[in-house]
Amino acid sequence: MKQLALDFSVVTPPTFDNFVVGCNAELVERLRSVVGAEGGERFVYLWGARGSGRTHLLKAAVAGLQAAGVRAAYFRCTPDDAPDEALQSMDAVATDDVERLSDDGQIALFNLYNVLREKGGTLVAAGHVAPMQLGLRADVVTRLGWGLVYEVHGLSDDEKTRALKDRASARGFTLQPEVSQYLLTHARRDMPALLAMLDALDRYSLEAKRPVTVPLLRELLAAEGR
Repeated sequence: MKQLALDFSVVTPPTFDNFVVGCNAELVERLRSVVGAEGGERFVYLWGARGSGRTHLLKAAVAGLQAAGVRAAYFRCTPDDAPDEALQSMDAVATDDVERLSDDGQIALFNLYNVLREKGGTLVAAGHVAPMQLGLRADVVTRLGWGLVYEVHGLSDDEKTRALKDRASARGFTLQPEVSQYLLTHARRDMPALLAMLDALDRYSLEAKRPVTVPLLRELLAAEGR
């Protein structure tokens, strides 16, 4: 198998247009309004399980803001990395995985929030649970909960199947139900991983000059070590 078929890192940049909405229509429209500077709330907190799409939405918001000429940045929190003072020069910041912040990181996020609020900036933050369940400092939790709070709902299997079918159609081939079912059963189940696998499957099919079938998918998964 050629290396190209194994290049799972080829991922379409996250945008609102390529986000599979599912039950998140209101949330997506709210974020579009934030990006479009249509007034209203400038502080939004998203929460949801791993693979629900919250990171996609944060990066889509930043991409939209940057395209509109806004100084915006995405920051993924870790115990060793805190939002630094450079982020305070931004007009909009998206902070992901806030539950991972250390004590110093929480102070830095608190300060960032206050700076952005003072100068009319925007903060879109995300974590794995609702603000009151984060286990962070009370002042940080309070500020994260002051704005709009949305749960990002993961897709059902039927919604994932439809999304995969639509992606295949956009790439010019028909995805048979048994292939999508095998993919959902044997690959990582979050949409970015599923879509990346589908794209790799399409490339491998073209290279091998074979149709997209379950046996072809098995070969690709085996090459990935699954």
